Amino acid sequence: MPLPFLTADGVSDADDDGDGDEVLAHADHDRWRRPYRPGPWRVAISALLLLLSAFMLLATMIIAFAGAWSGAGICLVAALAVVASAVQTLRVGVWVSRAGLRRVGFFVTRTVKWSEIAELRTVQQPVRWLGLPRTVQGQALTMSGHDGASFAAPVLLTDHNADFLSRAEAFDRAADTVGAWADEYRPVPA
Repeated sequence: MPLPFLTADGVSDADDDGDGDEVLAHADHDRWRRPYRPGPWRVAISALLLLLSAFMLLATMIIAFAGAWSGAGICLVAALAVVASAVQTLRVGVWVSRAGLRRVGFFVTRTVKWSEIAELRTVQQPVRWLGLPRTVQGQALTMSGHDGASFAAPVLLTDHNADFLSRAEAFDRAADTVGAWADEYRPVPA
C-alpha cells in the first residue's frame, strides 16, 4: 500500500486525476505571506523562549501539585506570556499580499496599500544590529510615499536584523521579492 507524502510546496505525491483544479498555496496572492524565511537568529530566539516556557510550565505543575493554586496561576500566566512572545517573535517581519505590504512589529502592525507606496529602494545607511540600540553601517529596504510623504517606519528590512544577519544573499533576494510584489500590484501612474 503506497503512502502519500506531502512535499514542501504542499502538493501530495499521490496519484492525481490531472484536472489541475487545485490552487497551490503560493499561487493565492490574496493571502498574507512573508516573502522570505525567518532567519536563524529569529528562530533561535523563539526556540529559547519556548524552552524557557517549558520549564515555567513544569514549575506550574509542581506548584499546583503542592497546593498553592494562586502561585500556579501566576506561573501559568507568565508561561503563556512567554509562549505568546515566542510566537510573535516568529511573526515579526514584512508580509505581502495583493492588498499591500504589512510590516509586523512585536507590538505594532502597520499595513500600507500598494497605491500609497511610491518607491521601494535599498540604501546604505546606519541600521540597528539585531534590533538593539547599537547601529552599524548596512543596507536597508526603505519605502517612500507619493509627493514626499513619509511613513512612520520607512525601513522595512535591514541586512543586520534577526532574519538576515550574516546572510547578504538572502537579504538581496528578499528585497528583490518585495520589489517584485510592488511592481506587480502597484498601480501605474497615469
